[in-house]
Amino acid sequence: MSATQDLKPAERGAAQRTTPTGHRPLRETQGNASRRALANRVALTVLTVAMVVAVIPLVLILYKVAVEGLSAVGWGFFTLDEPTYRVEEAGYRAGFVGTAYIMAGAILMAIPLGLATAIYLVEYGRGRLASFVRFFTDVMTGIPSIFVGLFVYGLLISSGAIFHTGFSAFAASLAIAIIMLPIVTRSSEEMLKLVPDEWRNASYALGASKSRTVLTTVLPAAAPGLATGSMLAVARGVGETAPLILTALGSRYLVTTYFSDAQGAVPLQIHSGAMQPFEAGIERAWGGALSLFVIVLLLVVVARFVGSRANKLG
Repeated sequence: MSATQDLKPAERGAAQRTTPTGHRPLRETQGNASRRALANRVALTVLTVAMVVAVIPLVLILYKVAVEGLSAVGWGFFTLDEPTYRVEEAGYRAGFVGTAYIMAGAILMAIPLGLATAIYLVEYGRGRLASFVRFFTDVMTGIPSIFVGLFVYGLLISSGAIFHTGFSAFAASLAIAIIMLPIVTRSSEEMLKLVPDEWRNASYALGASKSRTVLTTVLPAAAPGLATGSMLAVARGVGETAPLILTALGSRYLVTTYFSDAQGAVPLQIHSGAMQPFEAGIERAWGGALSLFVIVLLLVVVARFVGSRANKLG
């Protein structure tokens, strides 16, 4: 009796399907490869279709905004105010200047504080306090922006406000900074975690203190990633509308004060212009939407470029 006949039926079948060297026949191996290739093509097709379906609405939005807004964008659109919605010769100068005021203040508030919080969480934070800060930051990321506007309105603007300042660019900057802060914190924390511990240990071995190590080793190494996260936070903040309704209020005329007087902003002018029955005001609203989209797109592209350069250098 041969060795194959001594095996159990299942084992005998497996033995018969193998070659003397212990490998499966070429025909069975090719069949498995064909099935895997077919499964791979099916999965790739499904993913491609899903990507196309997801991109179609974005393309349609971009096409509609570009077609409707290009006719309104010109030199006067950036240099003139909008005294009334009826007139043809008018622009969003007040909105662009107001947006610059608001975002400048928000950047000064959110980015340094967000970076400091991320440094604390990665380099110093331990225990319950660090866990609470991370949890609170995650919660703040998902809070609707209108709630932030209501909070700042109650803090600075309402009749019973704790620090009464009224509608102003400062109040709007504070609201946008609160929205940007968790984004800066979480993105910066992840970037700082990517710096190898060996670099920190090498700095300690040379006699550097922890603070000097953070300033001269960790931060320069993570700088491209930190810049990317910060620019993405700015891109999120520049397009917010709901908080500005409750904090900046809006103005169709140029306002140069920061701590007083209602301030204009591009999102507010788009919101107001789109609700008007006048064709000129609606056309300028499309132009403002196109301008705002280009600003956000440039910020995102710059952030991606900086991030890709950082990966190549790394």
